[in-house]
Amino acid sequence: MDLDDVAAADIDQKTKSDQYRGILEQAVSQGDAAACRRFVDHVLSDAVPLVLSRQLLLAFSQRLQQLAPDVQQEVSTYALEKVQPRAVSYEEQVSAIREQLSALYEQQEEWSKAAHTLAGIDLDSGMRLLDAEFKLATNIKIAMLFLEDDDAVAAETYIKKASSLLSSCKNEELELQYKTCYARILDSKRRFLEAATRYYELSQVGKRKIGDHEVSEDDLDQALLSSIKCAILAAAGPQRSRILSTLYKDERCTKLMLYPFLEKVYLERILRAAEVEAFAQGLSTHQLALLPDGSTVLDRSVTEHNLEAASKLYNNIYVAELGALLGVSADKAETIASQMIMENRLQAIIDQVDSLITFKAAPEPLQQWDRNIASLCQAVNTIVDGAAARGIRLP
Repeated sequence: MDLDDVAAADIDQKTKSDQYRGILEQAVSQGDAAACRRFVDHVLSDAVPLVLSRQLLLAFSQRLQQLAPDVQQEVSTYALEKVQPRAVSYEEQVSAIREQLSALYEQQEEWSKAAHTLAGIDLDSGMRLLDAEFKLATNIKIAMLFLEDDDAVAAETYIKKASSLLSSCKNEELELQYKTCYARILDSKRRFLEAATRYYELSQVGKRKIGDHEVSEDDLDQALLSSIKCAILAAAGPQRSRILSTLYKDERCTKLMLYPFLEKVYLERILRAAEVEAFAQGLSTHQLALLPDGSTVLDRSVTEHNLEAASKLYNNIYVAELGALLGVSADKAETIASQMIMENRLQAIIDQVDSLITFKAAPEPLQQWDRNIASLCQAVNTIVDGAAARGIRLP
């Protein structure tokens, strides 16, 4: 019997369903794309009641993996196009087809296609109830797929959606995936200081088995290595110095090949071209990206580091000499120094008349702490005085 004969037959729904499934099995076993397309067209037509249509389309989605990859891709895409006008009535079926098609694209390393296909699933639909764990897992998966194609912007959109679901889902494996994905996004977006902190937290995972995932020593070492790279690439300043100090004092870092370079960076020694070039060999493409001024992220980081190191060696230095020391022009050396001074990452003053930079010692940590406390107390007193002036009694 063909599809139209089954539809016209005066038999009960269960028998019809069994006959339709037999036709589906035959089409799938033969790998007949045309027969599969006809099955989809018929199932979505008015000849098949909605309840039965849903059951058959779900059965169709569950057998897609039995088709050859090219046939599966063709038939899945066709089914999604056909069901689109009535997608609200077939949300579970559409979701199953999209998951299968996304997995196929992932096997073919077509990461963006896989991500976009999965992103087509309506996770906020009011027509069916989805648990928080499924939503969280799907958003994390989409973000990770986008990251494989270095699309950090799209990945961040979905990892933010995932973050709102974390509190309602207590799944340690998904939490680990979320943290790993978020660290990679920060890294890809060149927010190196935050990425370094996130990677370091990942390197301190205590459990060796989280859900079905085995956390190996290599995984922890890789996270630690990524933390070191990001810390070195971060903009020079007190926050970078703190994370570098944490890494330098971590005994696990001593066995890593990057440790000698980390030591020089932490001790604020001048970095030589050969050392920097060797370090660059282990960096990812985005970590060597060009900036608007034509330099790379690594160039900027090394220049700022060497400038900060120079501030520990000299009381003052002419701009031209500083440029020669840093390997950049005098104008660029002055620009970088002024930017760091404005951002409070370098204690110095620039005499533009004499083209001289005079370095100042940074305030002692305890002195700075005292100043912060005094400032806070002053702010509280101002609030109390203001409240008293308005007749407000504070407890």
